[in-house]
Amino acid sequence: MPMNWLRENVTKARANLAAEMSKFQNRAFMEAVVSGCALVAAADGTIDSSEKQKMTQFLERSDELKHFDIRQVIEVFNKAAGDFDFDHAIGKANALKTIGKIRGKDDQARLLVRVVCAIGAADGDFDADEKAMVREIAKDLGLDPSEFDL
Repeated sequence: MPMNWLRENVTKARANLAAEMSKFQNRAFMEAVVSGCALVAAADGTIDSSEKQKMTQFLERSDELKHFDIRQVIEVFNKAAGDFDFDHAIGKANALKTIGKIRGKDDQARLLVRVVCAIGAADGDFDADEKAMVREIAKDLGLDPSEFDL
């Protein structure tokens, strides 16, 4: 009996440690995705609630990011959105700087571009300003926008 308890608890401890390590290793990706979402959402002048909901749904379903507390995600999003409220150029510069942290990580970069495309379309209208912003993000990450039909 004591040996089974020990095995179960060691397994749980390892799983918890793996989850914590995953959070640490993917923080830059989470911040990049959230900043990209804010950047595309702000491209048309307003950050719509449907865009926020779409981003939250993605983060809750993503194996790489579901370990993050939604409060942390909201905090990152609110900071990015606040930068846009203060000054659009500063918000854009800060978001692109954060997104740039995953440059060279092609799998993460491609996923980010796909997510921000979905965010752009979340309000039912993936308009020209939003598409232009996604093209800029893709180029900044070293990706070809045509790969995403942009």
